[in-house]
Amino acid sequence: MSEGGPVLVIGAGMAGLSCALHLDAAGVPVHVFEASDEIGGRVRTDVVNGYLLDRGFQVYLDAYPETGHLLDLGRLELRTFEPGALIYQGGRLHRLMDIFRRPGATLQSIRAPIGSLLDKARVGLLRNRILNSSMESIATRPDQKTEDYLKNAGFSEAMIDHFFRSFYGGIFLEHELQTSSRMFEFTFKMFARGSAALPAKGMGEIPKQLAARLPAGCLRLNCPVHRIEKGKIILENGESFEGSTVVIATNAKQAARLVPEFKAQAPAWRPATTLYFNAPVSPVNEPIICLNGEGRGRVNSVCVLSDASPAYAPEGRALVSVSVLGIHNSGGLEQAVRDELNAWFGNCVEDWHHLRTDQIEEALPEQRPEDGGPRKGFLQFEDTWICGDHALSASIEGAVVSGKRVAEAISQRR
Repeated sequence: MSEGGPVLVIGAGMAGLSCALHLDAAGVPVHVFEASDEIGGRVRTDVVNGYLLDRGFQVYLDAYPETGHLLDLGRLELRTFEPGALIYQGGRLHRLMDIFRRPGATLQSIRAPIGSLLDKARVGLLRNRILNSSMESIATRPDQKTEDYLKNAGFSEAMIDHFFRSFYGGIFLEHELQTSSRMFEFTFKMFARGSAALPAKGMGEIPKQLAARLPAGCLRLNCPVHRIEKGKIILENGESFEGSTVVIATNAKQAARLVPEFKAQAPAWRPATTLYFNAPVSPVNEPIICLNGEGRGRVNSVCVLSDASPAYAPEGRALVSVSVLGIHNSGGLEQAVRDELNAWFGNCVEDWHHLRTDQIEEALPEQRPEDGGPRKGFLQFEDTWICGDHALSASIEGAVVSGKRVAEAISQRR
């Protein structure tokens, strides 16, 4: 091990790229090793028959403070979604909007049979409270399950079942709302302060922009790490590299493989399934998410990505993303989804062509209520550090902040 040697970062996802960029900015030499053939981790985009298919349905929240500071958002050409949702209930889609930003939709939103008038007033009170709370105060509040948090805030079962379970179920990848209330408040604040958005050319443009700023020769792809030693990594092909310290910025499962002591702290994963269809026309014709408010069925949400960014589909076609929570390996999933959506959108669904189904076993790390205080964003095992969204908050922002914090901690020790 060389005290002045480079930092060896394992993983070129959002946390690893953030860590590497912050180390480089501090004058610390860094090498990044990525096991796969592309950077980004879970934030990737594939081109299939002219369509941009992200690895599962993803959005970028343009209010993320640290990620927004790190990125050149103008170059991403963000395309935003409407602040609200169309909720399928009782045989039709009902519009429920953020009336603070879309006051023209106030009457429609009040009349929508999603919760009571009192529930909608409580949303306004909650919005005011969270917007006036700092990130630090949110991170240190007493933690509880989101379901309990909403009940304690006075929301009715109907509002929780018909709105929160589908909207936040899509964010947390679980309908039961067992996720930390701190995570709920964090995401609520981000939605209230800004918009959900897509880079014009796909979510994969976010890590690509970061990777392009790394020093030449710093990043190595197709380099899976077999094991680590003190200040040293050994690749599966037998090559070894020495440095001053090692940062593991992989997902928690791989981190536990490389550092067995971490295994007891590694969170479980939330799985998800995304089906992509190309269609002759959009079934909604606006950039807005459609939610299942029925409390039954397989579909959680539907989004026409090309309504937000036309580049997601060839000219004259539409790209429809359908999100299903969990993993569904049955051969009848596609037909079951079509049958459900026929009730939402009518016979036009019959003209949709299936492009791909993403079965993502490790889509999001669980974030249950904690017993202790706020997370610092990384863990240290002698000269090995572990960072990632699982160490802070299960989000792009969580990954970026985690990578930054571990870089700062390492820089301060040199």
